[in-house]
Amino acid sequence: MDTEVLVVIFLVAPILLTQGILLFIDAKKKGAYSWFWGIWGLIQFPWPSLFYYFFVIRPYRKRISRIE
Repeated sequence: MDTEVLVVIFLVAPILLTQGILLFIDAKKKGAYSWFWGIWGLIQFPWPSLFYYFFVIRPYRKRISRIE
């Protein structure tokens, strides 16, 4: 492998792992298909985080604000 490829792998891997883990943990707390969000977060960046915000976090906040 070229050194450029190794550098890219070492830069991208922590980002994807962090995103996948954080999406999984937060989705598990909110009860929103945690495995789906975790696996999708491991595959690509940044779309899973953006979709997670619009499809999970915003509705969750609206639901919480209605209860209060």
